Amino acid sequence: MIEFRAHGKLFVAGEYAVVEPGQPSVLIALDRAITARVQEGHGAGSVHSEEYGHLPLTWTRDDDGLALDREHHPYDYVMATIDLVEKLRAERGIAPRFHDLRIESQLDDASGRKFGLGSSAAVTVATVGALDRFYRIGLTQRQRFQVALLATIRVNPQASGGDLAASTFGGWLRYSAPDRERLAGMLGDRSVSDVLGDAEAWTGFDVQRLPAPTDLELLVGWTGSPASTTKLVDVVRRHRNGGYQAFLDESRTCVDDLTTGLQTGDAATTLDALRRARRLLQRLGASVGSQIETERLTTLCDVVEAAGGAAKPSGAGGGDCGIALVPADTDLAEIHRAWEAHDIRHLSVAVQAPEGSVE
Repeated sequence: MIEFRAHGKLFVAGEYAVVEPGQPSVLIALDRAITARVQEGHGAGSVHSEEYGHLPLTWTRDDDGLALDREHHPYDYVMATIDLVEKLRAERGIAPRFHDLRIESQLDDASGRKFGLGSSAAVTVATVGALDRFYRIGLTQRQRFQVALLATIRVNPQASGGDLAASTFGGWLRYSAPDRERLAGMLGDRSVSDVLGDAEAWTGFDVQRLPAPTDLELLVGWTGSPASTTKLVDVVRRHRNGGYQAFLDESRTCVDDLTTGLQTGDAATTLDALRRARRLLQRLGASVGSQIETERLTTLCDVVEAAGGAAKPSGAGGGDCGIALVPADTDLAEIHRAWEAHDIRHLSVAVQAPEGSVE
């Protein structure tokens, strides 16, 4: 049996702006993962996951590609990924095979509630990796990211791909996205192999490793309220106005300063950039009439700032997680108690070590 693990993520800064091609962000990969296991199938392919209940999702092939049993199951990231890898496999002259894919997640709690740690991205990256090994396609790490992004934008055209990058490469990352609308158009007219090999098509895409802060502690709190990233991003895109470019410029400055703080080991610069990134999201939410920072996220952040640290919503906000950095000598137990008093759950997560090269 072939096994492939892909890790969850959290945005540190640059969310919302990162949906624009070339606009930078900072993310971390987490030590919680989704595992995809694949083995030979017979007569049909299947996907086993708690997302689909007790019965597996099954698929076969017809003249148009994959034929999915849709009676009880949604078309989602896993099937988009399988379909794209099947196309790539055929383009490279690799014989078709059926396979049984089993997916297990550490990104939810025991009741199945999602923490907002990028499960859709992790399952996409894990599926690409497992099928790459199953078919022995020989994709590089960078190509696995690219295939995962191409599969993702077939389901969610606005996805930035930052979560995919964190899941693929691990560690602390600075990331900017290519033009996904252009990629989607190219994918409709050209082979997957052609799109992967066209350097110009990936203009704007950049990923760089960043050092982890050495004298700051990372904290993650979960507010218990799920949030829809897609809906929140859509609200911002619909209400873009004359101040949107100023938002993008200030977001880039925050990310640049955060990058500098991490690269130089300057804790004060790092914390200041994170605090400014929080205020920027607050102003963005107010300008478009969207509650990016909920009441519990405000409490989460204020508790950390009162302790001398910096905190902000991670990702689109509206619920899910807040992320914090605090000086190493901070009384973490006091922060945890204050969070717990407001029904904010401290998540015991750490940054996943970098994996492979980003080149």
